[in-house]
Amino acid sequence: MTRAKPIPDTVTVHVPFRLVKRGGRREMLLPEGASAQRRPDDALVKALARAFRWKRMLDSGEFATIAELAAREGIAAPYLTRVLRLAQLAPDLVESILDGRQPRGLTLESLREALPEGWAEQRRALIAICKSVYLG
Repeated sequence: MTRAKPIPDTVTVHVPFRLVKRGGRREMLLPEGASAQRRPDDALVKALARAFRWKRMLDSGEFATIAELAAREGIAAPYLTRVLRLAQLAPDLVESILDGRQPRGLTLESLREALPEGWAEQRRALIAICKSVYLG
C-alpha cells in the first residue's frame, strides 16, 4: 500500500489571539465568537468592592469628604474618585463583571474613564470601548 502524498515532518497550526495586560498580568484575548471558559477579572472585582465600600462609608457619614476618606485609606483622592465612579455602574453591568461575563476588552482602565450617568448610555459607551480594543 502506497500513499499518494508524503506526510510532512511538521504541521503548523495558526491560532489567532492577542495578549493583553489586565490587572498586572497577561491574558489571551481570543477573537470574537471563540468560546473560552470565562472567570471574573480579579482587578475589576476588587475595584468594584472598594467602590461600593467607599460609597457606603461616605453615605453613612463615617467620612465627610473624599479627601478625608482618601487620607484614611492612604491613597490619592483622584484615584479614590475614579474608582468610586464604579459604584454608579448599571446593576446588570456589575453583575456581569462579578460573574465573569463582562464584555471582552472591558478592563479596569476603561472603567476609570468618565462614564455617562444613565445606565443605557453606559452600556453603549462600554460597547464602544470594547469594540475599540478589537479594532485597535
